[in-house]
Amino acid sequence: MTANRSYSTSNPSDLPTRPSPTPVTVLGLGPMGRALAAALLAAGHPVTVWNRTPGRADDLAARGAVPAASAAGAVAAAPLTLLCVRDDAAVRAVLGAAGPALRGRTLVNATSVGPEQARATADWAGANGVRLLNAAVLSPVSTIGGPAAVIVCSGEEQVFRAHRPVLDALAGTVNHLGADPGRAAVYDTALLDLFWTTVHGCLHAFALARAEGVRAAELAPYAQGLPRMLPALLDEWARSADEGRHPGDRSTVASGASGLAHVARTARARGLDTGVLDAALALTGRAVAAGHGPAGVSVLVETIAGAAAAPVPATVPADTATG
Repeated sequence: MTANRSYSTSNPSDLPTRPSPTPVTVLGLGPMGRALAAALLAAGHPVTVWNRTPGRADDLAARGAVPAASAAGAVAAAPLTLLCVRDDAAVRAVLGAAGPALRGRTLVNATSVGPEQARATADWAGANGVRLLNAAVLSPVSTIGGPAAVIVCSGEEQVFRAHRPVLDALAGTVNHLGADPGRAAVYDTALLDLFWTTVHGCLHAFALARAEGVRAAELAPYAQGLPRMLPALLDEWARSADEGRHPGDRSTVASGASGLAHVARTARARGLDTGVLDAALALTGRAVAAGHGPAGVSVLVETIAGAAAAPVPATVPADTATG
């Protein structure tokens, strides 16, 4: 039997306590930086903001944020700083501007950078007495602060745990990926690869349709079916890539090369840019030349990695692997 717990309103010490909101500094007020600052304000955290270009803090100041006159002054206002700027060069510039003010504090670098750049920043942080988490925001600006947003972090787990309540204010899903400071950047870079090549495919399809007198809005309802196929395909290709088995029982590299050649030929005849298509066609051509024509399209992982020197044995009968 479990007793019901009640609290006396006459004695404040009997009431459950909530941790005090953590003051946070946000460096960088582009669209994502502003969204991060807004989510922190909405969660009740005192927020100090700074941006290299003046004039971007007005709306946040109206909501309670405190604009700082310098990066160093902003960092000094809080034990935790979120850095979200355009690229690694901007990271270096801002860290230089913040200077020794970061020593003894925690920095969450939410800038989209490559894994080696993330590790280099971690080396800099270690040499300068800064506790660092690298973070990758895997969701669009419009989702920040809500349940659909996803953020992954890498670096010291103890630092992650200490600041988890703040990070939880930014996204519905916040995961720690391990101690390697570059691991979050790996996820970010790989998913950006997927996103932008997908975006190119969509917009190229619209351009191809328009060249033949078909409006994008006419094609779009039919294109909607393709994203619905992707979840199952992604899981299947991921298993094949991890296991090194690439059965061609559903689709093959040879048939993919044929389809790509058809698309590129049609686009070229209409004067469209075929640079990305040509690169994809060259890749599949190399796979076919290496003997992978009967294998499933997931074998292109090996070709891209340069590990397809020897043919991958087909795991299905030849007559079903060539379709």
